Amino acid sequence: MKTYKEAHKPASEFKSRSEYLEHELQIMKPRRYKLNLPGRDFKFEWEDLVPALAGTLGIIAMYSSVMMAWAEGLTATWDHITLGKDFAIEVSRVEMIIPAFLFVILASGFFNPRANLAGNHGPMIPLIASIALAGAHPLALAILIGLFGLILSFIKGGSRLVNLTSKGVAGGLLIFLGFTGAFSQIKTIQNWSMGLESSTIEIGSMGYLGLIILVITVILYSYLARIGKRWLAIPACAITALLIALIGGASFDLQFTTQMGLPNLNPAYWWGSTEKGWMLGLPNSQHFIASLPFAILAVAMWSPDFLGHRIFQEMNYPKKTEKVLMDVDDTMTMCSIRQMVGTAVGGGNITSSWGTYMIPAAIAKRPIPAGAILLGLMVMAVAILGSPMDVAVWPPVRSIALLVGVFLPMVEAGIQMVKESACAQAAGICIFMAMVTNPVLAWALAMFLDNNGFIGDKARAKKLSMVDRFIIPLSILIICIAAVLTVGMLKGSYGINAFL
Repeated sequence: MKTYKEAHKPASEFKSRSEYLEHELQIMKPRRYKLNLPGRDFKFEWEDLVPALAGTLGIIAMYSSVMMAWAEGLTATWDHITLGKDFAIEVSRVEMIIPAFLFVILASGFFNPRANLAGNHGPMIPLIASIALAGAHPLALAILIGLFGLILSFIKGGSRLVNLTSKGVAGGLLIFLGFTGAFSQIKTIQNWSMGLESSTIEIGSMGYLGLIILVITVILYSYLARIGKRWLAIPACAITALLIALIGGASFDLQFTTQMGLPNLNPAYWWGSTEKGWMLGLPNSQHFIASLPFAILAVAMWSPDFLGHRIFQEMNYPKKTEKVLMDVDDTMTMCSIRQMVGTAVGGGNITSSWGTYMIPAAIAKRPIPAGAILLGLMVMAVAILGSPMDVAVWPPVRSIALLVGVFLPMVEAGIQMVKESACAQAAGICIFMAMVTNPVLAWALAMFLDNNGFIGDKARAKKLSMVDRFIIPLSILIICIAAVLTVGMLKGSYGINAFL
């Protein structure tokens, strides 16, 4: 069997660029936990710049959102703690340097290109205030998430849960998460543009600016999809939104406050006392108890998150590319280790598979390693330069990047998966349950009903063993219900207080 280097052919020998990229995917043979080298095992292509840039924009937005949520939650919870924007940016920069080098460049770029990059757990961001109010500790939470994730990856639980989730359930989950995420970003842009009218008397009302940005974004995104260049959506639409906002007169709202340089990389500064850093000190037993249900919930939500990202590869890659598809269990292993190490050095991110990288990479028909290396270098450069972070977190840039790079593709993928009536039924139940409760409970309940033939394809249920049909789905459902009730995720909708 030929090696990648022997099987490689120049792009000039193919009729189209797409055929060349598909051939590259088919001949790659990634070395698992062994050194993979550029030229010998993979090549850099200019298409790799797109997911790298998209992932950089996405992760800056996500990290800054996570750290601001921690800052606000801890400040509201503890009398001696006052944390603000400066703290959030500094911690974000820590996350963007050490973990990016270890787990993006080295891990996914050179030593295991089948492990998707360890990024951010977006669905957990709204819960961070509740995590802080419950008395949890970021470091205790990270240790528990890491341990639970390692256990699940060791017993191959992640890949098994992915295989037990049908196309109907997965499609419904993608549609719901895509729509809710899209509505959230649209609302963010609307609120930002409406708020501009109070920034200066001379400008007057600028609520129309958000509408213009959204309309032009939809037109540009549709055009890119029409010509088969949808993988350019994040940089093209984000830059367009930036230019429209500046031309429209919103430049006064863009402020550069982050200075060039390295953040404090000493873990003792962040966790060593209650007077500096996180101002929490090291975690105690009570912190671990308070963090436990949230850690269970975070790891339980990994499988549907990983599933959604792998689906994008399967939908956009040609046949005979199984060797370059992301391995769910290896990704879970990397996320687990990264969660513990990243937080131990001073970070506060809650980790999951990197969607703002994987989705554009899959659409661009590129494998993981080359883009991962470029992304890691970009993220580290931005963290050191400082000022690009101010641009990336500016609402019109951040929201448009997330809208076209993550949420709209999720809706499209979910709709494509729901073609048969049986799949549509399972998807409908999943969406309805997600609206009634939340995505993780919807996934667990729909998977249990689907695997037992109550909804979806009844023939599929008959092919499953008792363990796969009943024991595993029921166990996951019970765990998810217990975690959700324990942390009080249903309090806002139904007044059910946390059991903690």
